Formats: sequence, C-alpha cells, structure tokens
Amino acid sequence: MNLAVFLPNWIGDAVMATPALRALRQRYAQARITAVCKPYVAGVLEGGDWFDELILAHGKAWSQSIAAVAWKLRQRRIQLAVLFPNTLRSAMTAWLGGCRRIIGYARYGRSPLLTDALEPLRTLEGQLEISPIVEAYNRLATRAGCAEPGYGLELFTTAQDEAAADRVWEMGRFNDYPEVVCLNSGAAFGASKNWPSEYFAELARDLVNRRGCAVLVLCGPVEKAQAGQIAELAATPAVISLGQLSERGGLPLSLGLTKACVRRADLLVTTDSGPRHFAHAFDRPVVTLFGPTHIRWTETYHPKAIHLQKQVECGPCQKRVCPLDHRCMKLLLPSEALTAAESLLQGS
Repeated sequence: MNLAVFLPNWIGDAVMATPALRALRQRYAQARITAVCKPYVAGVLEGGDWFDELILAHGKAWSQSIAAVAWKLRQRRIQLAVLFPNTLRSAMTAWLGGCRRIIGYARYGRSPLLTDALEPLRTLEGQLEISPIVEAYNRLATRAGCAEPGYGLELFTTAQDEAAADRVWEMGRFNDYPEVVCLNSGAAFGASKNWPSEYFAELARDLVNRRGCAVLVLCGPVEKAQAGQIAELAATPAVISLGQLSERGGLPLSLGLTKACVRRADLLVTTDSGPRHFAHAFDRPVVTLFGPTHIRWTETYHPKAIHLQKQVECGPCQKRVCPLDHRCMKLLLPSEALTAAESLLQGS
C-alpha cells in the first residue's frame, strides 16, 4: 500500500503531529509512506523512520510546485493521503496527484476535493472551538484506521546533530556547570509573541547567580542577532548564544542542532514557538511564556511544563503584531519566569 502524509506547515505543529504520525506508521507498517512538506519543516522529523520518502513542496523551486508534486504522487499511485494542513493547496495537490482516498478537515472550501471531509470542532455559535491541535491531528489518524495515538510527542536526532551539540558543549564548557538552561526567544508567528530581550537577559543573569548554571541562548539564522543581544545584555561569561558558538566552531545553525541542544539541557525557557515542543518530545522540563495566543490551541499535556500568561483585557488576541503596547508580554516579569524555572529544576 502507498500512503502520502502532508505534514503541517509550522515547526511546532509538525511536532504536535508526531503521535498521529507514529500511529500511522504502526497501523501501516508494511506500507510505503511518502511525506510531503515544506523545505524548512523537513529537519524537524529528521532522524526517524516513519517515512520511506520525502517530497519537498510549496517552496520557490518549480520542482516544489503543485503541478510537480502532484505528478510525483501520480507516479507513486497513492491509495491514501492524510492532510494535516487545512490549506486548499494541500487538497488540490493530493487531488491532482490522483490519491484515491484523501482525509482532511472540511475548511476553506476544499471539501469537494476530499473523500473523507472531517468537520472541525465548533461552538454552538458555529465558531471554531479552541481545542488542542494535537487532538485534531489524532482524529485524522483514527479516521485512517489507527488506534488512538495519545499525546506523547516524539523526535529524533542524527549522529551529525549530536556531534555538533558535543562541539557546542565543549566550546561552552557546559560540562563544568551543574546545570545548563536553554533560552529560546524566537517566534516565527510574529513579533507579538516576543518577550523583551532585556527580560531574557535578566532571567539568564538571575539563573546564573542563584544556581551557578550556564545559559545557552538558542537561535536559528533569523534569531542570531537577538540571541547575541541577550547574551551581551546578560553581561556574564556563563551566558552565551548558540550563534557565537556556531561561528567559533564553524557549525551551521540548524533545527537538528537546536533539537540536540534541547535534548541535553536541564530546562528550556521559551516563547510560544516551535522549539517549545522539542522539550516535550525529549521529556525535558519547559517554561513557556505566552502572550497573544490561546494556551489551549497548543496544549500537549506535558507533565514537565509550566505555562505563564498574563490575563489582559485585549487578549489573547491571536494577532501577529501587537497594535497596542505589547502589555501581555511586558507584564510577564523575569521574576515570575525565574520562580517557574527553579520549581522545575528542583523537581527534575
């Protein structure tokens, strides 16, 4: 049997899909499973064995266009396609690709392209119900004949990822410290999720002074400058950015390296962004700083997680850029994050 799985378009969402992906692999153990995903999502699930093939889609190259991807799917004679994105584009690609059975949610007018159009959960007023995305993904898997997937997120690292993280730990001399805390300031969703760099720096400095730990400020290429600023503002050699170490060691900044760093950290403190879910997948404690987004959308029931959010009259607004004064994040003080961080570190 040939299956196609269209992966979510966001890094965090791809991690939240892992229970369903694991269930699909278990249910169709003898099938050939092809994953279809955006280029920047590919590194999230690298290292696992859930897929037999990866097709990059929705990028700038012609080979990633709807027509090109659909042609590749036709060649593979896909009998079942599971669409995790709710986009019209994913449904059109699967339909043009000749997939016999297409499972997805009935959204954005794409129901005629689906053989199994699942209705999303809605309120009595007809609005989308604010409910965990992981549960929506699990419904897709059960519709495909899988047992209930559960909530255990799962990721993998490669030998190359681990070797790069070994080098980071060596350059940062992190093995000389009793604990290593990772900070993640990124937010691909938009600037409204950002916590002030000064707050991150104060939290890092307090962690170093109170616990004698080291702090690694994570970053990808886009967040490199911000991570460097946080380390500079912290003004202590025990706080260093991954960008600095990557330059010193000639290491590329990648999702794989970030995964390997989170996997060996004692704690992650992060905005509501994709790497937050890396902590759950590797069973690491995590403090998440929420502002404009509803916690329930991305709830994964991680037992080692603390969610912090200030209740403000204008939120959660779900806006990418704050039209006011960013109060939801500015009112969330470093002292509160420190208390949460220490409670998790003491319990680990």
